[in-house]
Amino acid sequence: MNRTVLFLSLAGVLALTALVLGLPQVGVPKTQPVVVAHPPPRPPPLTGAPGSLTMTSRLSHPYVPAGSSELFATVDLMGAEVPGARRSPVNLALVIDRSGSMSGYKLAQAKQAARHLIGLMREEDRLAIVHYGSDVKSLPAALATPAQRERMLQYVDGIWDDGGTNIAAGLSAGRFQLSTAQSSFRVNRLILMSDGQPTEGITDDEGLERQVQELRASGITVSAIGVGTDFNEDLMQAFAEYGAGAYGFLEDASQLAALFQKDLQQASTTVARGVTLTFTLPSGTSLGEVMGYNARQSGNQVTVSLPDFSAGQLERVVVRLVTTGQAVGSTVRVTDVSLSYSDLIRQAPVENNAALSAVVTDRQEEVLARQDKDATVYAVRARSAANLQKAAEALRDGRREEAKGYIQQNQVMLQEAGAVASPAAVAADLAEQQATLDEYSSAGSEEELRSAVKKSKVKALKGFGKVGSTY
Repeated sequence: MNRTVLFLSLAGVLALTALVLGLPQVGVPKTQPVVVAHPPPRPPPLTGAPGSLTMTSRLSHPYVPAGSSELFATVDLMGAEVPGARRSPVNLALVIDRSGSMSGYKLAQAKQAARHLIGLMREEDRLAIVHYGSDVKSLPAALATPAQRERMLQYVDGIWDDGGTNIAAGLSAGRFQLSTAQSSFRVNRLILMSDGQPTEGITDDEGLERQVQELRASGITVSAIGVGTDFNEDLMQAFAEYGAGAYGFLEDASQLAALFQKDLQQASTTVARGVTLTFTLPSGTSLGEVMGYNARQSGNQVTVSLPDFSAGQLERVVVRLVTTGQAVGSTVRVTDVSLSYSDLIRQAPVENNAALSAVVTDRQEEVLARQDKDATVYAVRARSAANLQKAAEALRDGRREEAKGYIQQNQVMLQEAGAVASPAAVAADLAEQQATLDEYSSAGSEEELRSAVKKSKVKALKGFGKVGSTY
């Protein structure tokens, strides 16, 4: 890394360190320290009303200086546990890539995983098996009775590798198979597996993403599993996000059975779908960015679409905001948060609301003392995730030293967050960053580099808060 790049990188780290520690931002006047004898208690996190989802929202800085300052809002969503509940019947389509690149070990493992999935199906479940290369073939969906399960196993045995990679045809066939009984099931899910790039049919990312969005709009959830190191991870991640399902990366196809089983469990314990978060920004607050999610802004409202939630599933959204504090001692409304979803336990639509506000102070030590430790760590994890994505792109393009520089920036940010929260709060994060740095240094072959890129992007998704929807 040359001196100019290093200087700019260090400058960025110092600026972010100031943010993490709650130091005055540009345009915020410095004040002389004043000892606070009896500081007021920190405002507690705001928790939404009971339902199949629990919402907890908080600000990184419940106290802000007068003038313009940057802070983070974090929203945690947790799916309700349903002790002793029998899993819901599912209408499932398993769509398997059997193009030429799947020949041998990968296809053998995919077929074994399909057999395992068939064994997990109950008589009230419905399963279609679709496989695609240049063309697409299907075993029509049927209830998983003992006789039908035997037929499904025989069909899987007859799958052989052939042709290119027509993902669009596979998605269309899966949608058709699900649609024939979709209205009879509460949960309709398509699991797509691929090891390569789309080469036939619709091949552009935008067209394929639009196809998945249409699937989701029709009531079908899409999960995407990439196998090996040759597939387009950005495209498969987009499938999972637009399809409100899960994304998984498997370097070794032998793990497919476990992932199919996990996705079936997620589908069959779904407690909420159609989940959206809306941030309403009052006058004086503007959006910096929604970290790691596709968001839509209309006027002063920012909407984020989230995956379907299974029992116990956790997802987090971190939003960077800029707010303006006025009179010292006043309360500034930073943002209102609205959560809406279809509650599959209550069988009814639900909406929860919360408001996040901060107190304006002229005492900088009060800003520091009242900083929310958890929200600060969450915010730094999201910022580190953004750096990790940049590092993965740099590594993919052969800029290894630049990639390592992003990871080193992350280490500095996390250490500063540890000074606010505690070293223990970021110990696992620092260990993971070091492991990534070591992997970047040791990767020699093209295969190892591609693997490191994909692993980094998975870690980034989790760092942004996509915890339950990333395998």
